[in-house]
Order: sequence, then structure tokens, then C-alpha cells
Amino acid sequence: MAIKLGLFSMNQDACSHPEGAARVARAAEAAGFESLWCGEHVVLPDPQAPPSPMAPRDRILDPIVALTWLAGHTERVRLGTGIIIMPQRNPLVLAKELASLDVLSKGRLILGIGVGYLEPEFRAIGAPFAQRGAVTDEYVEAMQTIWSQDRPAYKGRFAAFSDVQAHPQPVQRPGPPIVVGGRSASAFRRAVTRGHGWYGFGLDAAGAATALAGLREAAARAPRPAGLGPLELSLTPRGYGLDLAAAKEFAALGFHRLIIRPPKDLDAAGLETFVRRAGAELIGKV
Repeated sequence: MAIKLGLFSMNQDACSHPEGAARVARAAEAAGFESLWCGEHVVLPDPQAPPSPMAPRDRILDPIVALTWLAGHTERVRLGTGIIIMPQRNPLVLAKELASLDVLSKGRLILGIGVGYLEPEFRAIGAPFAQRGAVTDEYVEAMQTIWSQDRPAYKGRFAAFSDVQAHPQPVQRPGPPIVVGGRSASAFRRAVTRGHGWYGFGLDAAGAATALAGLREAAARAPRPAGLGPLELSLTPRGYGLDLAAAKEFAALGFHRLIIRPPKDLDAAGLETFVRRAGAELIGKV
């Protein structure tokens, strides 16, 4: 099966402006891209300090709002969060937002999730940094409950509800596919036991191979529920852009989707040119 090609940074740089985002999204769909992806940071540390990847005033739109805008300007391309920082969100509010996006896009959402890593961001929002993994697991369960049960009820340490309904429910049943990001042992376990897919970010071939070994180790320790099906593997390679030789190397490792980052300094016209060239060079050739 041919590898799928996704496009990252659809809520940043030139795509943080409405006209640029719509223009690039239409160009990517026309070029044959399978999916468009948005990352998330609600706030950024000022001054910038490791491990923050962005400067304090870098533009980044909310991913759900941005993907809803892109849904209205496209017809077929899938729409991915890469990733939503789960423990910084209220699970029922997030479930409503994501269900709304899935309805408005006619079932095109891919839900990428992660636990986050910027302690100053958690502190500013008031979210629990030390417990972020356990919170994430419960929030996923809570969202899946409100999406799928006739009489939804959930009781956990960090989320609890009963005697409520939330409609409309997602078009995709019992909910959108969940892709788990991260390279820790906990992230690998979460992907194996809860995710339809795993998403690695910013890795070269050696780093990707190491991550795949971690996923195999997690699978050997934790049984994968049969209903999840095979684990789909997605990757944003290190750096910007992607050539055919590198794409073939990642495909040989077993990846199903490559989500490329375009160069940061391109305007909307330059991004259009980039996605047309990438589509012509990569789609159907890997």
C-alpha cells in the first residue's frame, strides 16, 4: 500500500492567517495529500527556554478552530490534531468541540493526543503537570464514554459525570481514530493499549527505528485490544521538507503516513508551490 502524505504546521506561520490557511489547504488537497495537521500550544514561555520549541510571540492558532476553518475550504482531506495536549483540556468540553468538528467535516477528524512537556504552560493554565499521564488516560476514557454510551456515566480520579447527554455525537463511530504521540515508555504503552495509531515527531531514520523498537517492547508487555486493529504508524521526519530517498527509508521501516513540515519562511504562495512539488515527487512513488 502506498504511504500516505500529510502536511504539518497548518495553524502556524503563513497558515495562521485565514486566507493563507485556506489557500494552502486547497492546494494540498488538489496535490493528493491525505491529511492536514495542526499542533498545539495554548501559551508559550517568555522568555523562551528549553524545551520550548517556539519563541514567545510565534503565531499558532488553536488546532480545533483552525481545522474547522480548513474543513470548510476542503472536501476530502483528513484533519489531524498533532497533537492536542490532553491534560490541559476539560474532557467534556473537548469532546463537544471534537464531535462538532467531526460533524462539520463529515467524519474527517483524526484525533492526535499527547501528555505535553512544557511545565510553564501547565502552570499558567492550572493543569496538573506531575499527573499528566494518568489524567490523559482518564480523559480519553471519559470522552469515549460520552461519545458512545446510550446513558453515559464515568467515575475516575480526575473526571466524573452521569445523567448527562452530549449531541450530536461524532460521525465516526464510536468516535474518531485516536493517534498517540510521544516517545516515552508510557506513550508507547498508551498507543498500544488505547490508540488506533502512534505519531512520532522530529525523528531521523535512526530515531524512528528506536521508537518502533519501543512500540514492539510495549506490545510484548501489554495486550492490544482486538477492536483497535493494527497500529497505524505516522511520522513527521526531522527537519523541513522530505525527499524521495528519505521517504522510501521510512516506508521500509514500516511507517504508513509521513507528515512533512514545510519550510518556516514561506508565504502562502511559496507554500502552494512547496505542496505541489512535494505531491508530485512523493505521492504514489513510495
